[in-house]
Amino acid sequence: MIVMANADPLAHFQLSVQSSTVNRTAVINVAGLAEPLLGPRTPCLARFRDQGAAARIVPAFPALTCTAQANYLTGVVPARHGIVGNGWYDRALAETHFWKQSNHLVAGPKLWDELRRRDPRFTCAQLFWWFNMYSGADFSITPRPAYPADGRKVFDIYTHPTSIRPEIKQTLGEFPFPAFWGPAAGINGPSFSADAASCWIAESAKWIEEKYAPTLSLVYLPHLDYNLQRLGPSSPRVGADLERIDAIAGGLISFFQARGVRVVVLSEYEIEAVETPVHLNRLFRREGWIAVREELGLELLDCGASEVFAVADHQVAHVYLNDPSLLTRARDLIARQPGVESVLGETEKTGLGLNHPRAGDLIAVAAEGAWFAYYYWMEDARAPDFARCVDIHRKPGYDPAELFLDPKIPLVRLKILRRLLQSKLGFRMLMDIIPLDSTLVKGSHGRRAGRPVLLCERAPAPLPSQIDSTDVFGILINQL
Repeated sequence: MIVMANADPLAHFQLSVQSSTVNRTAVINVAGLAEPLLGPRTPCLARFRDQGAAARIVPAFPALTCTAQANYLTGVVPARHGIVGNGWYDRALAETHFWKQSNHLVAGPKLWDELRRRDPRFTCAQLFWWFNMYSGADFSITPRPAYPADGRKVFDIYTHPTSIRPEIKQTLGEFPFPAFWGPAAGINGPSFSADAASCWIAESAKWIEEKYAPTLSLVYLPHLDYNLQRLGPSSPRVGADLERIDAIAGGLISFFQARGVRVVVLSEYEIEAVETPVHLNRLFRREGWIAVREELGLELLDCGASEVFAVADHQVAHVYLNDPSLLTRARDLIARQPGVESVLGETEKTGLGLNHPRAGDLIAVAAEGAWFAYYYWMEDARAPDFARCVDIHRKPGYDPAELFLDPKIPLVRLKILRRLLQSKLGFRMLMDIIPLDSTLVKGSHGRRAGRPVLLCERAPAPLPSQIDSTDVFGILINQL
């Protein structure tokens, strides 16, 4: 089922909740969890599914974190809420923007707005779900580094109210940011475990519950995402990740249930095996459409001066044209590339509810087994300095190579220690340890494929076997 851009998010549901009978609920979002992964390695989650109700979610399109969460929390598609991916090109500023955090970017009323309208006593905790800042949730925690003027990057969190930040860090310690994203994520390190970020988030959910007892807790657990992208879903090493996330999620389920809180477990997408990176910007550069600006001997993509360029985001790429006369030629060129399944124009975007000004003029969708890399340079020696760093905001596209250490660097861990020592001594340094080899990536998502799930211990109304991503909004309303 495709929910069109003018759909009423509550139209498919006869809502039974009354303002006097709101049920406290926790929604645990397990990134990358899908039907085929539920089994012997996930006994807690499988038991929770078997004892309650379950539905397969037809993924959001694109099947990406930010779009999926926006669909779940608004009940409408990107044409209405505006979140066309994890990032997009701002035509007015002539800049790409990835992983922005202001909830003002998500148009329309959110789940907590509707529930607060029904019951003024309603409160909501938003714990590491995206677009977390200034959201209208009563309590929130999200990763937020500080960037001092001397060029350092200091790992930290942002909270609302601000008093939560020092209090929760005093109890739980510093948030283990390197375990949340980067080459250390999902891997045991000298000072933290592979699942440290998800464990910290789970403990923060318990801390918030014990201190504030919100009506609704939204909890995001990212651990499963890392090795599914790094190694691919068929890797035998993923089994250990399934056991870890099952223990974390199972502990949260038991904790909330013991306090009389209903639990919903859901996911956003299924990660599929990939082996073919597609480089649209290099294709466009060979056509003479890409403009680069040389700075300090390296190349920066000049989006505002380029005739055609792509903002790559997993298995979807938004293609923007500053020269509209190239539309047909660009579409034909993209469609002929190996690894491209389809190219969406205005008609197709409208049919999928993706016709929003932030979306590309064309949208390329990868074929099964393929994904889009953002690279635009033709020689690695000319790549910008941030390409070899974990730098999710500066890169004009998503870069899963940030999950790897560059295998070409001899004794790379000694280089990391040297860089950390430079930083401690007050020197500027560049943590340039990320490879420029897109073939290392073995898992991706974004196509409208896969089998994410919604599990709940009880359902006020029977759940169909399959639901659309926008239906999650109404189901959560019914749960509460």
